Amino acid sequence: MKRRVVITGGSIVSSLGVTDADVMQSLKALKNKVVIMPDWEAYEGLRPHLAAPVTAELRSFSRKETRGMGRVALLALNATETALEKARLIGCDELKNGLTGISYGSSAGDVDALLDFYKLLVNKNSSSISAATYIKAMPQTCAANLSVRYGLTGRLITTNTACTSGSMAIGYAYEAVANGAQDIMIAGGAEELTPADAAVFDSLFSASVDNEHPERTPRAYDKTRDGLVVGEGAGTLILEEYEHALSRGADIYAEIVGFATNTDGTHITHPNQNTVAQVMKMALSDAGLCPADIGYINMHGTATVSGDIVESNAVFSVFGDSVPVSTLKNYTGHTLGACGAIEAWCTILMQRNNWFCPNLNLTERDEEIAPLDFITGNGRELSVEYVMSNNFAFGGINTSLIFRKV
Repeated sequence: MKRRVVITGGSIVSSLGVTDADVMQSLKALKNKVVIMPDWEAYEGLRPHLAAPVTAELRSFSRKETRGMGRVALLALNATETALEKARLIGCDELKNGLTGISYGSSAGDVDALLDFYKLLVNKNSSSISAATYIKAMPQTCAANLSVRYGLTGRLITTNTACTSGSMAIGYAYEAVANGAQDIMIAGGAEELTPADAAVFDSLFSASVDNEHPERTPRAYDKTRDGLVVGEGAGTLILEEYEHALSRGADIYAEIVGFATNTDGTHITHPNQNTVAQVMKMALSDAGLCPADIGYINMHGTATVSGDIVESNAVFSVFGDSVPVSTLKNYTGHTLGACGAIEAWCTILMQRNNWFCPNLNLTERDEEIAPLDFITGNGRELSVEYVMSNNFAFGGINTSLIFRKV
């Protein structure tokens, strides 16, 4: 029998801020966090000069604690430390008993460390390499560093699945707890900002180049959208078996009741409407729910031409126009490996506050976009029991998570 899984802590580090109060205040201000990156103008041929960086001051840790961490792992550490504090698990023996594990992902490791390896290959000189270089650069750097910091001896799962890294990590952590393999899982995703990420999407003609107007881009689902804007950050959720959480008097922020993941099997970068719809149906089945039970959907909302069309029509095929929807990427940019975790926690925060953010910059819906109930204006006050958060990634990887209000 599947065990109940609840969230006993959570936190994000993003352009929205680093505290729950800051995040909600930023969302209710109805302004995005996209800025011009003057340094990016130095990259010849790079058209997008916009991003949504983390500007808040991060926590300070000792050099010994962070010597194997690049920026991506430091972002993950900041989010995780706060999440564990909320769960009242810092210094707890249960972290080390083999029944607490970690599931964490990112698109890649630290870029500066990767550059040090490239210098070796280009210059044929190893002076740039140190004992910590690979630890910072390896794709599992967040999961491994966090497991050592907190003395975890349970499962380690690393999800390096591009834009589903964070949501996939949460889903696999949920399954580990639900199936009895672990009692507690630290789950999330992180990504550091680099112009290389903007270049990836620029090469695919999927990046916004509205460089003179950062306040109006990205504009997912809008007729005039011109692509995504990259961001950075981290998000961490603490997942725990329900009875275990009750026994120690933990606060419960939400319950995870459904998760599903699948792959398109058709194309690396162009999503498949049928399998995107199928992953939502699978998540509903896992939760034992029907479409009418879902009160809000956090959309992936990349603001790319084909992505928005496929996603909106897939949602419409499952839910019709009855479920309010919005995307957080119009605020934070696309945080890639972090977005699934950041957006999951923001969705939970909005559910707890009975208010859901509008789709910024959506003034005229593209006629090829399905006629969903897009939240606009000043947002919408709603009290709903179940919410869904969806993410999709290069490689044709799809995820859907369902949270229940507790």
